[in-house]
Amino acid sequence: MPEVKDTTDRWVAAFNAHDENAINALHADDIKFNAPGGFKANNAKDATKFAMTWLKAFPNGKMTVRTEITSGPWVVQEVAMEGTHTAPLESPTGTIQPTHKKVTGYGVQLLRVENGKIAEARIYFDQLDQMSQLGLIPAPATV
Repeated sequence: MPEVKDTTDRWVAAFNAHDENAINALHADDIKFNAPGGFKANNAKDATKFAMTWLKAFPNGKMTVRTEITSGPWVVQEVAMEGTHTAPLESPTGTIQPTHKKVTGYGVQLLRVENGKIAEARIYFDQLDQMSQLGLIPAPATV
């Protein structure tokens, strides 16, 4: 299904361009969106807001797709996210002030495409690792 891959490729490109309008246009109006921290959205505006929260806090943020599997309307992507935290990050527990630390995080997103738009998205990433990289919690001891 070339339309499915094309849609997710355009979404990653829009994210990396920090193009809020393009991201919003690729989200279905009634998207079902879930992310860590209990974040849920059921409309394009709120799903886009989640992406923009990260892009505003990490103005040089980029996503690289490391591995991708497409099956029917579903695309599973293993992604690497890199960026420097130079602006406030709005989190479920409050605002995290800029740490000016570079972060590299890994995660997975499951995306279901319908009619050229992302109709469902489930995002998973290691919040503990991210908080540790930002210096907000002690790094785990290495053995």
